[in-house]
Amino acid sequence: MAWSPPATFSLFLLLLGQPPPSRPQSLGTTKLRLVGPESKPEEGRLEVLHQGQWGTVCDDSFALQEATVACRQLGFEAALTWAHSAKYGQGEGPIWLDNVRCVGTESSLDQCGSNGWGVSDCSHSEDVGVICHPRRHRGYLSETVSNALGPQGRRLEEVRLKPILASAKQHSPVTEGAVEVKYEGHWRQVCDQGWTMNNSRVVCGMLGFPSEVPVDSHYYRKVWDLKMRDPKSRLKSLTNKNSFWIHQVTCLGTEPHMANCQVQVAPVRGKLQPACPGGMHAVVSCVAGPRFRPPKTKPQRKGSRAEELRLRLRSGAQVGEGRVEVLVNRQWGTVCDHRWNLISASVVCRQLGFGSAREALFGARLGQGLGPIHLSEVRCRGYERTLSDCPALEGSQNGCQHENDAAVRCNVPNMGFQNQVRLAGGRIPEEGLLEVQVEVNGVPRWGSVCSENWGLTEAMVACRQLGLGFAIHAHKETWYWSGMPRAQEVVMSGVRCSGTELALQQCQRHGPVHCSHGGGRFLAGVSCMDSAPDLVMNAQLVQETAYLEDRPLSQLYCAHEENCLSKSADHMDWPYGYRRLLRFSTQIYNLGRTDFRPKTGRESWVWHQCHRHYHSIEVFTHYDLLTLNGSKVAEGHKASFCLEDTNCPTGLQRRYACANFGEQGVTVGCWDTYRHDIDCQWVDITDVGPGNYIFQVIVNPHYEVAESDFSNNMIQCRCKYDGHRVWLHNCHTGNSYPASAELSLEQEQRLRNNLI
Repeated sequence: MAWSPPATFSLFLLLLGQPPPSRPQSLGTTKLRLVGPESKPEEGRLEVLHQGQWGTVCDDSFALQEATVACRQLGFEAALTWAHSAKYGQGEGPIWLDNVRCVGTESSLDQCGSNGWGVSDCSHSEDVGVICHPRRHRGYLSETVSNALGPQGRRLEEVRLKPILASAKQHSPVTEGAVEVKYEGHWRQVCDQGWTMNNSRVVCGMLGFPSEVPVDSHYYRKVWDLKMRDPKSRLKSLTNKNSFWIHQVTCLGTEPHMANCQVQVAPVRGKLQPACPGGMHAVVSCVAGPRFRPPKTKPQRKGSRAEELRLRLRSGAQVGEGRVEVLVNRQWGTVCDHRWNLISASVVCRQLGFGSAREALFGARLGQGLGPIHLSEVRCRGYERTLSDCPALEGSQNGCQHENDAAVRCNVPNMGFQNQVRLAGGRIPEEGLLEVQVEVNGVPRWGSVCSENWGLTEAMVACRQLGLGFAIHAHKETWYWSGMPRAQEVVMSGVRCSGTELALQQCQRHGPVHCSHGGGRFLAGVSCMDSAPDLVMNAQLVQETAYLEDRPLSQLYCAHEENCLSKSADHMDWPYGYRRLLRFSTQIYNLGRTDFRPKTGRESWVWHQCHRHYHSIEVFTHYDLLTLNGSKVAEGHKASFCLEDTNCPTGLQRRYACANFGEQGVTVGCWDTYRHDIDCQWVDITDVGPGNYIFQVIVNPHYEVAESDFSNNMIQCRCKYDGHRVWLHNCHTGNSYPASAELSLEQEQRLRNNLI
């Protein structure tokens, strides 16, 4: 059963000299935090940070306008009410503010009138609390893990596991070992006295692991005792120093960071009392998520795999981050950021096989989704196995929009892959010739990558491995970049990635290296970026606008010249006869975080005299009619003759227009509409017989321009044609059906090329 700490637990921690997990923000000049129930980040005792020390606010003269200023400064939209007489427990330390008087328009509490800092006749029984509206303010972007141990500025900087067993040392990532904490720049070990599985859970979560298992403490005790008796070991002399130890740690198991636990660095009596009398270092054993396990480990239980498939992250630049999407009633949808916090975000991360959350993001920080908003006001306690176990409202109940889509950044294990790849020769750190480290005859060696078959999918894996986000270009010629002198040899060729790999070393590649053009100027390179566009089509519009037209050949000369008709049109008696066209409109949104721009500049665009326009992308969309088993019976394509902002939401300026040889592209948040009545906006079905089919539209089919998510570039509809009329129904984006029906990027590519 999950347990949520009561409000009095915060007081309990303060009495022990350790502040509870808090939510300090600095939108104004003074930091505020609310100390209260962990499941409700929008309410609690109001505390102010002044001169490096947290203190409280007296409830004298405090009213709704003062609460409103405080809530806005904390990142919430407004205040609901305030609470007097220490409803959320009595604080400790100074009472910094008394008789606070705000107009209600101030941006921070220190802009309001008061008696002055520390001038008060109140006691802590008059500490004020506030209750804010759970909806976040637009300017409030995320809740980030704090590693601060208290107002003195001391920090638990890092945590690591020091492997003890020989088998653990060979394991990557390291999942078992002694807990070491970096405190004030020095590594310390943690005393095992009072150590619990809750503590282990927090440590494993920080290291990117979703769960923990007990260790054989008796065996580790024997190893410890042997080292203590060894006269050559320095361990005995080190353990006598209190600076070697963290005295005691007590966690609930729901904290995102050990610094949020009750941490006692030294004993109460200081140097007079040993920090770990008769004890040893705490040992932890973690369980890695499926993506981070060695290939030989046992497969995951079917049940846990099904649970994972009901949840996914989208549009993240790194592994373990993205917009949160859940599967409800066979349709993917998003989660609203109202009441979204690190505890709920950690449940998401652990469910997906990562560790705890290091950041909970608000306000569609990682892009807006499409379709329904399934959940809002998610209130996890921290021990839930899945997000569906947490209480929540339906997203439609409180007016959420996609501009409120929640996202997460999770802790992920250190696999060491980032040390096996590097860029050389680029003008900026995000571009260059790609160099990788592989084993050659058992010896690690740096070298280059052959650019044969090198494409955007492979470049995406490389940029993610480098920690640089998305690939915007996959370079096949890199003669203008000089590599490292000792890495000239080609050590990797025939690289073929599916797009889900953590490193290029996990992709398929040639056994013996075979680079037909010998490398040289034809070596692989990349240009990376931390954000990318994301094109998504309006499936409903396609379904509602489809119709048939018998168009005379006399009106199709230009379309024929641009290969927009089936091959049989070549053998007709022009200009006599007609072609039967399935026409429809498309509306393409850019839901990403950067503008969608053609791969090439205006100087490379191709002029088409017949239609008198420029093609900035030769094939921008594919239109196909397939049999129910995937065989193509009719096709069409659309060049981006006019890639522009047809419409933008209120308050957003159109930036791209094709008139007068203007710049082409689609601005973030805007959409480009291709009406049904323009040339080539069709599929030529003249040669197709009556029957049931699949109608398919794919935007950016050749991955010419990088996107944060290619899985939503395809829409499919069921199509019924009786020889005279056509019906499109059940239109959906490629990823709006159950995850079990989703295809890998490689499988999607085969479908698009009709190779199934």
